Amino acid sequence: EVQLVESGGGSVQNGGSLRLSCAASQFDATRNALGWFRRAAGKQREWVSSIYCSGDTTYTTAAEGRFTISKDNAKNTVYLQMNNLKPEDTAMYYCAAGVWCTGGFRVWGQGTQVTVFP
Repeated sequence: EVQLVESGGGSVQNGGSLRLSCAASQFDATRNALGWFRRAAGKQREWVSSIYCSGDTTYTTAAEGRFTISKDNAKNTVYLQMNNLKPEDTAMYYCAAGVWCTGGFRVWGQGTQVTVFP
């Protein structure tokens, strides 16, 4: 059973940075995708970014240019470096594990809270 454990959330001022980490167990990042999603209070969960088994990356428009997703295959760990954070980035951030190289997210972690103050 795949398990995901996120860390690295916190509170920052507008324009600040945070780096999220997610360690995956019982998972092979060289064969399956990893991703990040978020859910703001009162809103639906939304996709933020994915990294394919190949290492190719994709981002939502809101994250493009500010967030960087990366992974360490040896550690089965995915990261999300978030720069120039804005109050609208405030949300619970969830790591997700895919069932194929480019997606198919089926398992989510417990989440880590990111709060950006104006």
